Amino acid sequence: MRSPFFSGVIYLFLGGIFTFFAFQQVTMNDWNFFVYVLLILATFDFGAGFRLIALHFKIKHKQNKK
Repeated sequence: MRSPFFSGVIYLFLGGIFTFFAFQQVTMNDWNFFVYVLLILATFDFGAGFRLIALHFKIKHKQNKK
């Protein structure tokens, strides 16, 4: 089983990739439906990544408290 921190980093990386592709798409073809889909995916990935990293630190804090 992977740690929440590693999974969070992967999600942040994917969010960055989707944002990069959306930026490239806007510079080449202007705003279209595909750009909005990429940005929605990036938003979900950034949100999941930040939540998983916060969960990692919350678990680590509880373990150190014991």
